[in-house]
Amino acid sequence: MSLRQRTPTAVVLLGATFAVIQYAPDWGFFLFGQVFILAALLELYKLAERAGLKPQRALGMVMSFLVSLTFLFRAIPLEAAIYVGLLAAAFYFVISVNTTEKLTHFPASFAVTVLGMLYLAIPLSFLFWVRMDHGPLYLYFLGGVIFLGDTGAYFIGKPFGRRKMTPIASPNKTWEGSAGGILFALGGAILAWFVLSLPVPLWRAVLSGLAIHVVAQVSDPLESLFKRAAGVKDSSNFFPGHGGFLDRIDSLILAGPLFYFIVKYFWR
Repeated sequence: MSLRQRTPTAVVLLGATFAVIQYAPDWGFFLFGQVFILAALLELYKLAERAGLKPQRALGMVMSFLVSLTFLFRAIPLEAAIYVGLLAAAFYFVISVNTTEKLTHFPASFAVTVLGMLYLAIPLSFLFWVRMDHGPLYLYFLGGVIFLGDTGAYFIGKPFGRRKMTPIASPNKTWEGSAGGILFALGGAILAWFVLSLPVPLWRAVLSGLAIHVVAQVSDPLESLFKRAAGVKDSSNFFPGHGGFLDRIDSLILAGPLFYFIVKYFWR
């Protein structure tokens, strides 16, 4: 799909995301995030099914929503929610695995069902804490670094890329593109620091931008491995020209929690 065809989808998605980040109350931003998390989780389970696994979708979604609620209601301990989720999974599988055929699929089914909670719900929920504790501007910094880093990797890697970086996960990613992405991410961090007037020294913002980009470039191909194992290019076609929910948030899965910890411990 051409850039001209992809642009309208990008404009609508970015506009809606900006409106929610900037103006929605905390509970509204939380629900907006849950739409993405649970939709991405369904896509992950569909990929697992294409790979021959048998995740329990409803159970996984309940577990994921439960742990996400602890980020909205901080009085609920996260570790308690994880325990309750695992306990619910234990009851479910002990009761439902009642044939030899189900027993064969049990280890992988249990693992991939729980994976949704650990891989998507917990990491992505840290974005809610970033906004609630520090405001929308910090999320703009994170988004700017990731977006410009990806842009630099594409525009440098496409004409100059020669050496494959992750040939199985992302065949089009190259070391040359990665270098371009680092330069653009650093530029994005500097630009965002000036535009947003963040109360942190510039050198810390620059180092943070570098760390965020590096982790995002690991988070992206990690998600791609699930798609390659399932034999598909995109997690879905929900967003024309942009793939699915999982494709749109792949970089944030690992970069989001890292940014939260950077702001909490490195930007003080």
